[in-house]
Amino acid sequence: MADFTLHDLEKRLRERAKASADVSYTRKLLDRGVAHCAKKFGEEAIETVLAAIGEDRKRLTAEAADVIYHLLVLLHARGIALAEVEAVLAERSKQSGLQEKASRKRDRKSGLPDLREI
Repeated sequence: MADFTLHDLEKRLRERAKASADVSYTRKLLDRGVAHCAKKFGEEAIETVLAAIGEDRKRLTAEAADVIYHLLVLLHARGIALAEVEAVLAERSKQSGLQEKASRKRDRKSGLPDLREI
């Protein structure tokens, strides 16, 4: 197993974000804006779902890597660090998953629809 972390990827992404779009895919994504980054993340998420259902382990692993990279790009585009997401996960881990999900349903503040209810 490689000695590589999501923090290493985030650091590399920040470095590539400073490069020219001529040489950096990350910079090219960021230059197109948050909506484009979100769309790319969504595309990768769908590809990951499809790989989970109908592809082999190698393909699913590759798609999972793509979705993680694009999530970090999207977070970067919105000025959110991986550490902020980790803090939310740490807070959530203080209770059971069922309790946490129930509390989110009661405290929903985003105004976005709950996709499970559509």
